[in-house]
Amino acid sequence: MVSGRSLEAATALITGAFGAAVVISSLDNGIGWSAAGVESGTFPFIVGLVILAGSVFNLVQGWLHARAVVLEPSELKRVGMLFIPAAVFVGVIPLIGIYPASAFYVFGALAWHKRGSLLLAAVAAIGAALALYLIFELTFQISLPRGALGTLFGF
Repeated sequence: MVSGRSLEAATALITGAFGAAVVISSLDNGIGWSAAGVESGTFPFIVGLVILAGSVFNLVQGWLHARAVVLEPSELKRVGMLFIPAAVFVGVIPLIGIYPASAFYVFGALAWHKRGSLLLAAVAAIGAALALYLIFELTFQISLPRGALGTLFGF
């Protein structure tokens, strides 16, 4: 069982760590005013402080007003069934690139979770990878990660 208090605390700590990282990295870029005007780290510094403040607020609110049980074991299993494939998807992007990884993820999500037709899942997977390529590579000319597999094939 997962309590509301522990879930709120974990979320606040993760977002707080992100906010702290933004604040620290913006200090390297400089905050405040220079002869040329506002330094490049000022806006990220302010955003990082807002994220930190929100995280502290959420931590206090979660601690004071927490519900006893948020997730039962059966619900936690369902969350894991969504989170684990998403984590694997993100983890394999550096290895095989975003296009095959997204195709495998969409195929797996449709074929396994929804127990749908394999043909429909394959068409949707290829369509998703193709849409990513068309939108980012061709339209916006933004190169997405190709991974070690793309490097191996010379892309």
